[in-house]
Amino acid sequence: MTDALPFSHFVRHLGRGPGRSRHLTREEAQEAMARILEGSVAPEAVGAMLMLMRYRTENAEEVAGFIGAMRERVAAWAGLPVDLDWPSYASGRSRGMAWFVLSALLVSRAGVKVLLHGYNSHHLTNPVAPGHVIGALGLPVVHDPAAARAALEAQGIAYVPLKSLERRFLQLVDLRDVFGLRSPVNTCLRGLNPAGAPASVQGVFHPPYRDLQRDAARLLGQETMIVIKGGGGEVERHPGKPVEVYGLRGGETIDLTVPPFADLPARRLAGDEDAPDLARVTDLWHGRAEDPFAEAVVLGTAALALYTAGKAADLPAAEALAAGLWAARRG
Repeated sequence: MTDALPFSHFVRHLGRGPGRSRHLTREEAQEAMARILEGSVAPEAVGAMLMLMRYRTENAEEVAGFIGAMRERVAAWAGLPVDLDWPSYASGRSRGMAWFVLSALLVSRAGVKVLLHGYNSHHLTNPVAPGHVIGALGLPVVHDPAAARAALEAQGIAYVPLKSLERRFLQLVDLRDVFGLRSPVNTCLRGLNPAGAPASVQGVFHPPYRDLQRDAARLLGQETMIVIKGGGGEVERHPGKPVEVYGLRGGETIDLTVPPFADLPARRLAGDEDAPDLARVTDLWHGRAEDPFAEAVVLGTAALALYTAGKAADLPAAEALAAGLWAARRG
């Protein structure tokens, strides 16, 4: 592959029709995304490629290639002292309180340095979107690698908005408003892991993407990660239902069906029953209010993350650790 090839070369392979079209190789996908990020590709061609891939469903090699090019754009963030990468890229249209932010905060109390990064397209219309919860809790929001390093070393957790990580990524994600559909970029952001953390947790809304994201992670050399169908597509475990956990641990494939975390009444994980009041999350964290369901969401999700980060040998031990951290959180 050389730079002399026109971008239409990539689009043609994806869209030649039944029996003739094919997926891009990893190398082709990486070169195509690198050109897109350089801004040298006509917007019509970018749209054609992304929607053809969406129609075909991107495969692991394409995702790995895209992520390879995207990581080159955020190379300045590589090497930060991060133990656990925590992406947050659900649209936020239908979800309620972002309880998983408390889970990430709890995990940081175990000495796990957590880097949250993300974007919520309904931030302005959803008053309990992740960014608002992060602000209500006073977690450090950082906009450059130096600030991220300082926050991680001082508090063990930091959040970087996508626009600060790489504005061009944000422009590609916002094409959803043009297409009316998500694109492979959404999948890639979940696996981006800009700091190169040894462990990663990922959430999906559509279950078939669990295998895709794990396979892409394996191609990229990620040895430890999990991916679950979580609340609204976030890393958020429903505590009253079994959850299927796909992932890698020490480079080996894991497939777990985790039983319910607690015996709770039937309830949606996120939705209309969640009143849009940020005081609910701060009151729960500071012990000023009780909410057994929300607490179970926080602890169950934290347990999965603690297990992934290597803080427990198995999930029962991770759940016990999460409970202990929760009891000591106000100390």
